Amino acid sequence: MSRPRSRLAIGAIGALAAVALTGCATTAPTAPSAETTDAPADTHHESDTRVAIAHDGGVLVLDGETLDTIGQVELDGFLRVNDAGDHDGHVFVTAADGFHVLDTGLASGTVALTGELFEAVAAGHATPHAGRTALFDDGTGEVRVFDTDAVGTGTLPEVDTISSEAAHHGVAIELSDGTLLSTLGTAESRSGVRHLDADGTELARDEQCPSVHGEGAVKGEVVMFGCEDGVLLFDSGAFTKLDAPDEFGRTGNAYVTDTSAIAFGDYKTDPDQEGYLLSQLVRIDTASRKLSVVALPDGVEYTWRGVGRSGHDDVIVLSADGTLNVLDESGVRQESWPVIAPWESPTEWQQPHPGLRVVGDIAYVTEPAKNRILAIDLHTGEVSAEATLDVAPNEFVVVGAAGH
Repeated sequence: MSRPRSRLAIGAIGALAAVALTGCATTAPTAPSAETTDAPADTHHESDTRVAIAHDGGVLVLDGETLDTIGQVELDGFLRVNDAGDHDGHVFVTAADGFHVLDTGLASGTVALTGELFEAVAAGHATPHAGRTALFDDGTGEVRVFDTDAVGTGTLPEVDTISSEAAHHGVAIELSDGTLLSTLGTAESRSGVRHLDADGTELARDEQCPSVHGEGAVKGEVVMFGCEDGVLLFDSGAFTKLDAPDEFGRTGNAYVTDTSAIAFGDYKTDPDQEGYLLSQLVRIDTASRKLSVVALPDGVEYTWRGVGRSGHDDVIVLSADGTLNVLDESGVRQESWPVIAPWESPTEWQQPHPGLRVVGDIAYVTEPAKNRILAIDLHTGEVSAEATLDVAPNEFVVVGAAGH
């Protein structure tokens, strides 16, 4: 049975998380460093984007145009980064003790952890959408939703809290009408998605999405979720399951834009596959409710970090052969450029390996083996900026004004 949302003081939420942490063997990171040296005034360049790169020991922030280092913060443990989606370019840094808020200096001019920490037993997905952000705690199943632009003040915002039926690795997204989509599952398995009214009342559910993982909202606010046998769509209050052509056809990550009704996802057909390189994508036409599988050209293989969508809704794929590939919305390759050295699949997903982020007509590509990051013009394939870092880049995110 679903529980109505309750609006709690953030201190109460922190206390609850602290109680839950007492039963968790994970060690919380040490206190973050406030040291955030900006670039010298004569070299500082103020662009409208920032690149936040997680590495072993902290997060590095670069100017999105020049790739000059703007500042950095220290934080221990394995770190993940997510765009906060706000107007001032903040980033959620996921650590062992929860979601930290990082100011990239886009509006303030200073790179620093703001001191805001959304405590979590196992911090999971952060999903901003339509002016609201949902944080999912995999350790408790609790979802916290708040105004996207409320972060960055140094004080945690007022939140709505929603309880899942059981703790699981999940995701939630609040829609523009104030209703919420949130996954269903347990620590052992996941089964689908439920739709909740603003007061927490369950409106609908669909449990025909085994191993549900990953979400994405496309044009018209149609939301897709990946399943191990296809995808689940939600549109105007109703769920629709689209079956994969293979008995096991897993989609776990969505690559979408809000200007196109065509969604893409990763696609895996062998449940026993070793390594993380894939050679097919799934294409979903959310308007016609049709799913198809796109076989990539020979030699093109990617991980979930290697796919993005451009400002023209093209699909950009970073391949293990070192090429950057541009596919149109039908899945046909239009361009291919060699950009980095060939590389092999990581043996564990957390290990640094090349990644891709696309903003408009610029593709950002990391090459951890050489501590490099490149910015590539998708019109020409030319490198517009590059930098050699003092650290091996792992996950990264590009943020900009108005959450772009």
